[in-house]
Amino acid sequence: MSRSAIVRSYLKAIELRKDVLGFYADDIVQEEFPNRLSPNGATRELADLKAAGEKGRDVMRSEIYEIVNLVEAGDTVAAEIIWRGVLAIAVQNLKPGDVMKARFAVFFEFEGEKIRRQRNYDCFEPF
Repeated sequence: MSRSAIVRSYLKAIELRKDVLGFYADDIVQEEFPNRLSPNGATRELADLKAAGEKGRDVMRSEIYEIVNLVEAGDTVAAEIIWRGVLAIAVQNLKPGDVMKARFAVFFEFEGEKIRRQRNYDCFEPF
């Protein structure tokens, strides 16, 4: 399976609220650069990603990842994504049922067929 296809499957699994831990290498490191929801950014390893995924299921009713562009070069896939999430809880000025929207640029570095490094640049629309 191509790495671009793995990224597509990974994002679809998130949308379907499936366990995505199997997509990651054991030594995964995900960096989220500062954004509106995470002003200081974050660095997560496997256990952190598991906890964040569980928390996310409580915060969001649903999520859609619209892939605008995927570029695969060697062990890296760059993804441009439009993300929409329906809130299950209130977040800042938004109430449950409201839709958050963002544009993501995500860089996935692979080791074999597993994601070893992930860097997220998340740009949320005003809310």
